[in-house]
Amino acid sequence: MAGTALNVLAPLDSPLPPPPEGEVLTEAQWRTLMAIADTIIPCVEPSTTSSHNKLSILASEYASAIKRIKENISATSDDQAAERYLQESASSTPGFKESVHRQLGHYVREDAVKGIRVILSALDTRAGCLFTTGSPTSFHLQPLNIRQQILISWSSSYLPFLRQSVKAFESLITATWTKQSTTLSHILGFPRVPVHGKPGKGFDYSFLQFPPSEEAEVIHTDVVIIGSGCGGGVCAKNLAEAGQRVTIVEKAYYHAPQHLPMNHGDASIHLFANGGIDISDDSSTAIVAGSAWGGGGTVNWSASLQTQNFVRQEWANAGMPFFTSSAFQDSLDRVCHRMGVSTDYVEHNANNQFLHEGARKLGYSPKTVPQNTGGDRHYCGYCTLGCGSAEKQGPVVSFLPDAGKAGAQFIEGFEAEKIIFENSNGKKSAVAVKGLWRSRDTSGNVSGSDRTSRSVIITAKRVIVSAGSLQSPLLLLRSGLKNPQIGRNLYLHPATILGAVYPNTLNSWEGGILTSLVSDLQDLDGAGHGVKLEAMTMLPSFFLPFQPWNSALSYKLFCSAFSHTTGHVSLVRDRKAGRVYPDPVDGRCRFSYTPGIFERKAALEGVIALAKIAYVSGAREIYGSVKGWPTFIRSQEPSTLDPGINDPKFQEFLSTIRAKGLTIPEATFGSAHQMGTCRMSSSEKGRSRREPAGVVDPSGKVWGVEGLYVADASVFPSASGVNPMITTMAISDYISRGIARDMSVSSGRVEARL
Repeated sequence: MAGTALNVLAPLDSPLPPPPEGEVLTEAQWRTLMAIADTIIPCVEPSTTSSHNKLSILASEYASAIKRIKENISATSDDQAAERYLQESASSTPGFKESVHRQLGHYVREDAVKGIRVILSALDTRAGCLFTTGSPTSFHLQPLNIRQQILISWSSSYLPFLRQSVKAFESLITATWTKQSTTLSHILGFPRVPVHGKPGKGFDYSFLQFPPSEEAEVIHTDVVIIGSGCGGGVCAKNLAEAGQRVTIVEKAYYHAPQHLPMNHGDASIHLFANGGIDISDDSSTAIVAGSAWGGGGTVNWSASLQTQNFVRQEWANAGMPFFTSSAFQDSLDRVCHRMGVSTDYVEHNANNQFLHEGARKLGYSPKTVPQNTGGDRHYCGYCTLGCGSAEKQGPVVSFLPDAGKAGAQFIEGFEAEKIIFENSNGKKSAVAVKGLWRSRDTSGNVSGSDRTSRSVIITAKRVIVSAGSLQSPLLLLRSGLKNPQIGRNLYLHPATILGAVYPNTLNSWEGGILTSLVSDLQDLDGAGHGVKLEAMTMLPSFFLPFQPWNSALSYKLFCSAFSHTTGHVSLVRDRKAGRVYPDPVDGRCRFSYTPGIFERKAALEGVIALAKIAYVSGAREIYGSVKGWPTFIRSQEPSTLDPGINDPKFQEFLSTIRAKGLTIPEATFGSAHQMGTCRMSSSEKGRSRREPAGVVDPSGKVWGVEGLYVADASVFPSASGVNPMITTMAISDYISRGIARDMSVSSGRVEARL
């Protein structure tokens, strides 16, 4: 940071691990894939003749596009910025192919990669092209205009595999391009770091290191905690402060504030699971999950909502009365107090202000969302890429440092392979965790080839699994536990996005991410299931890939208006659950989840409400994130009487999207909340007595196993209905304090701090 003003963020580089060795695609397959990529994100030129490498449009259409881009363009852009933006293709974007290679080689499921290889090969054969495109000419040899028509036709094909293929290609290409494009950031005036950000100092972590050896390193502790996120961090603090020897292990690596916020391409690899996104088996739902030192608390949006009464009552009625007890409320208040949760200094940015004020105009009751920012004004929209100011009080800034000050040990780069058990006196007890530790390289990064690995066994009196709802059940299964409930009861809060474009520049990426909330539609079934309306993170590479691609030029034009755009989500408290399970080939996390009829109907009601909010807020265009939905364009004709949402044209738009609905596969749902895969239950056996009702008991202990606990969002009995951070922390506070009391009694120590 030498030569940089002390109050300006200037993140250090975070080099990525090397891409996969070898080629995941053949040279011919790459050629076809790049032809698809350049069809989705092409170089656009004015011409009356078709071009092989460029999208040719009429001079008048090109002039209109330039004019429209310049109307939205940043004041910092030069006169040629619009032309350079239209001229940029996917393949000409620096780092594009390498990023796609990394995704396909490391993060896309092997069965999906095989499917991609099959269709890419078919598009280079006479028979395959005739079947999929109606022409015997290889796809990459077709003029770009024809290639675009082919991809558009696939979206409505009667063949499901073509509809799924074009959806997968669109997602891969747009997500990669929006992360890598420099021309897009330039015309938007999107800065590399938050304009209101300032550098902060992090905790001085010290991590255990192990010399190379063929033999396993064995270390001993009282409590080993697997996972450093919202559950593990709280457990570590409580148990370390209670006098226990605590060791926290995490498969990710710590990135200090001077490396944050990362650019989205690097953050996807360093801070998120599976390269930034994972897709359900049926491609209906995309999961975004944190995988960082500090877990999801490092990349979430600061929303700090306590568990609502009707959810607590539902869980209490299921045989767990502590959820309505004062003890649980104490846990909620305690974790909020530690993070300085407050609404006192919240200042809504444009994205949240439109949601808040638009909802008020419609008679809803919007509320300000408490933030875990230490009671300070934290006007930063980049925290989902890591908080460079260290103001967001996630586990990495709060609970983990508290644990370290109380003597806890930390291990980064440790992938837990299995829990080791002993059988004594007819009881099965967890006694250790075995895993593979991988060092940093000699420069302190994770990109070099000189990293070492070591098998490590950690013996402990108590083992706490806090690896999150996607990984905790897989660890239990790898360890040999047979409870059929492990991995089931997956709830995701499936969300649908609505975008709106306004006349004025908004720069919605500035300011707090999620500070406004509308809960008026949260009970659509009389049982506490419905939708909440929330603002979403407005970083281009997070928002834009969720918008449907209908044509190359229309997508580029939509992206160019992003500085004028708001984005909100209709977030469902789901009734229908899915499951998590290991991939049969490589053991990686897979999940089966499809939003049910209720979830889709509820999400649609939320989208319609969001469209009304956008209309009364003055949006000139309203977009749904569903392929085939129309775009509402506001009439520019002056009117002596504003009809509001009774505008006949707007009502026709609402009727159309209601009739089309959220059908699959046209609609894609997103999820940043994963819950319930190690469900807590009041009894070991269900009503039928033939199988367990859950995975852990009300103390967090795994049924049928001594010394093994789960403390994270996976223990939720059902969906929380609100952003789950505070609920996760409170449950983990309750569980870990119980463990501390039990260990204190077992050792004869007197309880001091608990």
